Amino acid sequence: MLTVAKPDLLISAPDALFRSFFTSSHQRRLARNFQWRRISGAALTPALRRGLTDAQAMITTWDSPQFGDELLTIAPKLRVIAHCGGEVKSRFQDSLLDTLTITTAPEPMARATAELAATLLLYCGRNVDLYRGKLRERSNEIYEEVHANGTPESLIGGQVGMIGFGRIGRTVVDLMRGFDLGWRVYDPYASRELAKKYPVKFVTLQSLLKNTGLLVLTAALTDETRGMLSRANLAQLPDGACVINVARGGLLDLDALTREVRIGRLRCAIDVTDPTEPLRPSHPLRRMPGAIVTPHIGGGAANARQEMADDLIDDLERFLRGAPVKHRVTTAMLARMT
Repeated sequence: MLTVAKPDLLISAPDALFRSFFTSSHQRRLARNFQWRRISGAALTPALRRGLTDAQAMITTWDSPQFGDELLTIAPKLRVIAHCGGEVKSRFQDSLLDTLTITTAPEPMARATAELAATLLLYCGRNVDLYRGKLRERSNEIYEEVHANGTPESLIGGQVGMIGFGRIGRTVVDLMRGFDLGWRVYDPYASRELAKKYPVKFVTLQSLLKNTGLLVLTAALTDETRGMLSRANLAQLPDGACVINVARGGLLDLDALTREVRIGRLRCAIDVTDPTEPLRPSHPLRRMPGAIVTPHIGGGAANARQEMADDLIDDLERFLRGAPVKHRVTTAMLARMT
């Protein structure tokens, strides 16, 4: 009886990161269909080059090298890549998509990132950080003030602004439906038909900035969106407005935002500060009143990573059977991807 050889699968990931995605169950599943091995390294090392010689499939992560056209020469048998992460455009040269099937797992990461956006939106919408600060003071005056006057902050029935209405943005709106919010959205590429399904109104960027107290950034970082929230555009936000960024740090001018928060005119809640990431320990936003900074935790939930592994293995198995993969990245998609 002839035994059909399993395809050679190379996984480019350090051990700890690999295990955060692929549980023992995932690894057994991979072993049923592939002859797999793992090689770590953020650069194209000699070991990785040797490993790619016979690889027919590859799994990459955000700690894998960036690959250009030389990959086709280094890995002549390679047919499919499953990427654990969101930065496909910066990870693979465009032309590779014409020859290789490159697939991702966008849904779990989008849900996890949207969950963080909703968390920060609720926290900032009720201005919880202000009241936490008051309770650090050696005074109970805030109790008397709240007892007498109530609090002005509430999200229910209010308006929220958003830049970007892709997968993450739509999931944020879905998660927040119970709060009866109206959403003013700037995204020149989103279909206006979405306004029939979601409680959103599409507006110009200038209109959005001038009329938004809570602004959520969920847009991809492209040549068009880089630096979108410049010093001049941040200045258009109303006094007291809060900028919530769970997308990419490069969407805004971090120095300008820091100045606005320092003088108390704006607040912020930011999960990303790229390309200045990690944010240096001495950066004032890490301790400044009115600023909440988290260490890029949006898509990093362990359950989200394991769901991504499920989706990626599903696609690898589909490819192995000769069936279409579900989450293939095409060149047409790249213009709107980070």
